[in-house]
Amino acid sequence: MAKFAFFLMDLRGGGAERVMLNLARGFGDRGHEVHLVLVRAEGPYLSQVPPQVKVVRLEARRLLLSVFALANYLRRERPAALISALEDTNIIALWAQRLARVRTEVVVTVHNTLSREARSSTQLKRRLAPTLARWFYPWAKAVVGVSEGVAADLRQMGLRRAIAIYNPIVTPEVLEQVHAPLDHPWFGAGEPPVILAVGRLEAQKDFDTLVRAFAQVHPQRPCRLMILGEGDERSRLEALIAQLGLTEAVALPGFVENPYIYMRDAGVLVLSSAWEGFGNVLVEAMVAGTPVVSTDCESGPAEILAGGEYGRLVPVGDADAMAQAIALTLATPDPPERLKAHAMTFSLDRAVTEYLRIFGESSV
Repeated sequence: MAKFAFFLMDLRGGGAERVMLNLARGFGDRGHEVHLVLVRAEGPYLSQVPPQVKVVRLEARRLLLSVFALANYLRRERPAALISALEDTNIIALWAQRLARVRTEVVVTVHNTLSREARSSTQLKRRLAPTLARWFYPWAKAVVGVSEGVAADLRQMGLRRAIAIYNPIVTPEVLEQVHAPLDHPWFGAGEPPVILAVGRLEAQKDFDTLVRAFAQVHPQRPCRLMILGEGDERSRLEALIAQLGLTEAVALPGFVENPYIYMRDAGVLVLSSAWEGFGNVLVEAMVAGTPVVSTDCESGPAEILAGGEYGRLVPVGDADAMAQAIALTLATPDPPERLKAHAMTFSLDRAVTEYLRIFGESSV
């Protein structure tokens, strides 16, 4: 069996970090030696690293400074492959491999629609991401987009060998965690349905539109809104919620270790993003049997929901359409078993098999 390394900045509570942790677990379950290489060994997911995965701590102060420590790691351990996620980390992985002068193959994974993110960002490094990708991603063994839309965006940027592999969302651990008890007064018997959203409190997620949509649904029927996640937009969201007179009906609990139990007991999960690479939370909600509503944003949601067959799609930024879709979904939800069966399309086993094919490894 081969040695594989997965490279991340840290294990903060984001979708890409969870995906990489799932992949590391899946490679380990196939009998491979797996290292999880972290610039900083911190974040809420650190406690979820499985025992078969070895954590390697580079302990660099900044990502850029980790390139030398990562090169030293590659010279010392010589893994067959290094798999990285997120643009800054991908660049460092490619530079470190060149600096180390080893035969380790690098696979970079792209979790957002780069051109869309660049257009919307005020950060210089985000605006430069497509240019840097065109310069350095050709060094990689493979460039993997997490949806067909992301891969198509990469190919339009000139990375013609970009391929799509869907995120590994459904794992044995998720299937177990979804059955854990939930102790929260909003989810007790006889309580109004909870409209749930999960994600970082940042502009990309466009929770403003969700709050405004909820402001339309709330007077029509008893319901509540809960947004799980943390981020820079918290203060502004709280101000909007107060302005609309919704303080008693909306909760922002922050990051939670097990969001699946909230999804399981919610009336509907809503993804309100302006853009997404994939849309992990849609699959996670369906695993729990919960109906979903999503914006038809670039690039993943329409693929996940098969063009609206497994959940209503609404235009980006349209609070009226979102409110209508939420109300209709609460009134006529999809059967849970149908949603659960569709979610299995995005299993860990399938994703690991597709990644191993990149390296010519056996799928067993």
